[in-house]
Amino acid sequence: MITGLMILEAVLSIALIVAVVLQSGKSAGLSGSIAGGAESIFGGKRKGLDEILAKATIIIAALFGAVTLALAKLMQ
Repeated sequence: MITGLMILEAVLSIALIVAVVLQSGKSAGLSGSIAGGAESIFGGKRKGLDEILAKATIIIAALFGAVTLALAKLMQ
């Protein structure tokens, strides 16, 4: 069981890296980061692939955290 969870964690970590790297970057510079943050706070919409990748990143990160906690509990 521990081996299976370790393999799953490795797969999830690679998937998480891929999901983060494939997301489009925000505008470069300080003004771009401020404007990008304001857009997301005030309801700026993401479109298409960016929205899917953002949701996938959250889901994969939550699964990764759960598997990590399960492995830590089983290793004790």
